[in-house]
Amino acid sequence: MQFMQDNIWMILVAVSSGLMLLWSFIGNSIRGVKEVSSAAALQLINYKNALVLDVREAAEFNAGHVLNAKQIPFGKLDESIGELERYRTQPIVVMDSSGLRSSAACVLLNKHGFELAYNLVGGVSAWQKAGLPLKK
Repeated sequence: MQFMQDNIWMILVAVSSGLMLLWSFIGNSIRGVKEVSSAAALQLINYKNALVLDVREAAEFNAGHVLNAKQIPFGKLDESIGELERYRTQPIVVMDSSGLRSSAACVLLNKHGFELAYNLVGGVSAWQKAGLPLKK
């Protein structure tokens, strides 16, 4: 009991970070975000002609991106949705640096009727860890 009193702030930080992690998993399920691993994304790209939509900023994109990826920064996605109209019936693999902006982008795409939007779990970082190439 004394330990808990002496370390209450550390305990609260640990509990809250655990709850935030749990919420990220539950939140995507509730919002209907479909998630794919790098390997599954590669299958969608190679066999289902999926569009790769990179929602990072231009500087991040120019530092390295998936071959033939279309770059629309997340902040401009809503106003640029018309650019994606011809991809409405095919899968779209959405990526960013880590998977946070791309998850929100998938929610936005779903609201506009793009039902085949997939969030790349871990983003470009996961893509690189899987040994998959980036174009610079």
